[in-house]
Amino acid sequence: MATLQTDAPITPLRQYMQQDLVMRGLGSHTQHDYVRHVRRFAAFLGRPPDTSTAKDIRHYQLYQHENGVGPATVNSTVSALRFLFTVTLNRRDLARTLVIIRNLRKLPDVLSVEEAARLLEAAIKYKAAVGRLWRASARF
Repeated sequence: MATLQTDAPITPLRQYMQQDLVMRGLGSHTQHDYVRHVRRFAAFLGRPPDTSTAKDIRHYQLYQHENGVGPATVNSTVSALRFLFTVTLNRRDLARTLVIIRNLRKLPDVLSVEEAARLLEAAIKYKAAVGRLWRASARF
């Protein structure tokens, strides 16, 4: 059975979670990420994650928000902790307390008519210059 190898000592809980990850066919990168997120959560708690409460989870998510952790990382952490609580620990009550963050999509910048015209003029000018250089280098 393929399991994730790390330098840290493997606790029975981590070994059990890694077995669950393998049995469910999650990829090696996902396994590594999930273990890393759970390890960070445990470090925040200062104790094993199987002793956590709903209040601990809330404090951890507030901690992430206050420290500027991006939405993708927060949501990846939520996935890892949901896996831990629902699959490995069979604690669905704790998994329900996890909150994902909606990633606000930024609208793209749109060029004004004048900016688009300048861009096209520059492209035509440089295309002509590059074309001349290319023809000149082809003679050698």
